[in-house]
Amino acid sequence: ADAAPRLNIADNVTQLIGQTPMVYLNQVTEGCGAEVACKLELMEPCCSVKDRIGYWMILDAEKKGKITPGVTTLVEPTSGNTGIGLAFIAAAKGYKLKLTMPASMSLERRILLRAFGADLVLTDPAKGMKGAVDTASQIAAELPDSYVLQQFENPANPEIHFQTTGPEIFEDTAGKVDIFVAGVGTGGTITGVGKYLKENVPGVQIIAVEPSESPVLSGGKPGPHKIQGIGAGFIPGIVDVSMFDEVMSVSSDDAIKYAKELALKEGLLCGISSGAAVFAAVEVAKRPENAGKLIVTVLPSFGERYLSSPLFTSIREECQSMTP
Repeated sequence: ADAAPRLNIADNVTQLIGQTPMVYLNQVTEGCGAEVACKLELMEPCCSVKDRIGYWMILDAEKKGKITPGVTTLVEPTSGNTGIGLAFIAAAKGYKLKLTMPASMSLERRILLRAFGADLVLTDPAKGMKGAVDTASQIAAELPDSYVLQQFENPANPEIHFQTTGPEIFEDTAGKVDIFVAGVGTGGTITGVGKYLKENVPGVQIIAVEPSESPVLSGGKPGPHKIQGIGAGFIPGIVDVSMFDEVMSVSSDDAIKYAKELALKEGLLCGISSGAAVFAAVEVAKRPENAGKLIVTVLPSFGERYLSSPLFTSIREECQSMTP
């Protein structure tokens, strides 16, 4: 008898994470000797690369017996996307979630987090992510049955990228990736992917991207910037800086400009940190020594999450002043 037809339906939303597609850039790379391909993490179920770590940090803590659905309250400092990644998984698995976030992050981030039922504590924007981290620790110390996942220190963060994102890039490029360029927020993506590629692709280069206004990886001082999600203002514990072949700094203005160009010229609506990553990748693609090479970068999040941010200020004003 014929085998019963196999249903291609996921058991739950967590099975939809990962296996995101890759696409070449065609217009913004005009005049470049190298090709630039982007991994579209904006196509995750909750539209950012942080879906991967939200899932894996919770799973890892469950496996270690540190958290229990319905009992534990998860606490986490976040600039938004990790919070959203945790919030949809917490909702699907039955965890209470309390998040601390700098008040400077976009309004839609607050709304999305509340939509998934997470509690939100806003922190002083002048204190950056460090302020959110300190407040999270404080809350956890006072709250019984609470657990801080701590994306900046949790080895499960780079581990999921070593196990999934890295191999996916290797597979989709048939191992032909020459240079990997990525923004550094927690450093999970670049550390995990970088480690996998260094072990499997001889001579691959790993290039880190940070905001020029807060160039801590380059030895500079932390400062305020507009590239939400990268440039935490300190070097996270999980980052392996010894792996970087180069650190590039990109200004907030250039990041915003390139994020806009990606929508207008490539049809890719993405966040500000995607603009920063592509700006850096295009600069690297212009170098004569890289002619004929394949440069891979990550577009970490979908642009709709940034409608109230500086990325869309001019368009927002134009749309608000429209009349019938």
